[in-house]
Amino acid sequence: MKSERMAPALVELRKRHREIRQLIRSRLDDFARVPPDEYFYELVYCLLTPQSKAEHAERVIDLLREHRFAETGFDPEQFLRDRTHYIRFHRTKARYLLEARTAFPAIHRRIANDPGAQELREWLVGNVNGLGQKEATHFLRNIGRNEGLAILDRHILRNLKRYGVIRTLSPSLSRKRYLSIEQRFQSFAETIGIPLDELDLLFWSMETGQIRK
Repeated sequence: MKSERMAPALVELRKRHREIRQLIRSRLDDFARVPPDEYFYELVYCLLTPQSKAEHAERVIDLLREHRFAETGFDPEQFLRDRTHYIRFHRTKARYLLEARTAFPAIHRRIANDPGAQELREWLVGNVNGLGQKEATHFLRNIGRNEGLAILDRHILRNLKRYGVIRTLSPSLSRKRYLSIEQRFQSFAETIGIPLDELDLLFWSMETGQIRK
């Protein structure tokens, strides 16, 4: 039976979780402690990372902070297109950043009103250009507000396939498909006894060797 074949892999997965559980929980605590005055740049980070390297996004964030983008609202395209830390689709993403800056007071108010994570994600997807289900969940996780919602990026999806949670990988996910896989991921995490937020970072560390945001 498939469950019997998977048993050794699940034992190893739980073992790996025990080995780095404290590091994972410390990282999640870091997210929960992000102050509200950092939310804007966390949002910017999640707008920059799709199809670009996380290290590049982090470098661009450093430059935007240095040049006071949040305060002045200059065109950030020059930093996004720099080949030393290139962000794909730099023109479109520069526009997203400017729109997010303009809209951020409303975004901040919505977060402060403290709706549930599911409701807040749907609002973000509907009101912030550049955020899909994955990116909105990524933002919520990075400010400690995802409440068990899943960031279904390629690293996570590969592992869900590896452990039999899904059968196939798709280059893009409709909202319906995203929510369906998320529910399966939540059930899998509950079944093996590892909280989903911790399993998310565990999968990331297995793929990249790092526990990063």
